Amino acid sequence: MFWKRKSKKQDGQEATDSAAEVAEDTTEETEDDAVASEDTAEGEETAEDKATGAEAESGKDEDSDGVTEADEADEAETRKAAKAEVEDEADEAEEVGVTGPDSDGIIRVRTAGTFEFDGEKFDVINNTWIIEADKDGVVIIDPAHDAEAIMEAVGDREVYLVACTNAYSTHIGAALAIAQETEADIALHPREMRAWRRIHGAEHRPEIDVEGEGALDIGDLHIDVLALPGTTSGTVGFYVSQLGAVFSGDTLRKGEPGMVGNTYIDYTTQLASIGENLLSLPPDTRIFPDRGPSTSVEAEGRNFDSWV
Repeated sequence: MFWKRKSKKQDGQEATDSAAEVAEDTTEETEDDAVASEDTAEGEETAEDKATGAEAESGKDEDSDGVTEADEADEAETRKAAKAEVEDEADEAEEVGVTGPDSDGIIRVRTAGTFEFDGEKFDVINNTWIIEADKDGVVIIDPAHDAEAIMEAVGDREVYLVACTNAYSTHIGAALAIAQETEADIALHPREMRAWRRIHGAEHRPEIDVEGEGALDIGDLHIDVLALPGTTSGTVGFYVSQLGAVFSGDTLRKGEPGMVGNTYIDYTTQLASIGENLLSLPPDTRIFPDRGPSTSVEAEGRNFDSWV
């Protein structure tokens, strides 16, 4: 399904852009002439050794040009890894709050709530992702518990679309409130309507039906819809190749396939979705899940065999 979001920006509304040092020991020669003569001979031999050593060192320096380039590359990679580690450590703090925007304009909003499933209640902190569609507006993915906190992170920008990966409350809890406030459309797979009605009733239906292999053109973004059945039959992911980012919902989290409550709904199907539709993306693609820190296709590809 291809869809172009039309702007609903009101007149007058403004958008925010958003050596070690080497010590030389010197000795004084105070011996007799015979000893001095002997030392002189040794000194000549030492001079030859030094000359030979200098030649060897020179050759080493000449050969080191390539090594230096490699070392520089290693240092750059080390710095990059260190930066990523710092970012990961910061991302690990699972408390309510806002992170970002990052260099691609992606904001992470963490909100807290209660998820009820199969007669049990779980206290959870979920991610809502806000992506910049253009200078005026954004797309909100998986609005969880707190519409006010999400809209505060949006600021004065327009909300073009509310996109939900499935209809568990942790993905749609704040969707209707945001849509009503901003007049944004809601996108959801049609198989998720029963779950949607349990939370928001039958009166308010999502305007956009999304399915795997469909696409959305919103602002400057082209968003591919990926079929990710497993946690529900209608779960989808949203892949934005321009940003090198995929929003995986509860299908794949850092280091593990996502659970619903404390169980897997259809583990075999979920693994197939991960392997075929997520880990088939370019290795440097970043994965943004519904809970916990972001990860990458390359990192989770190394974990996949242990899940099978």
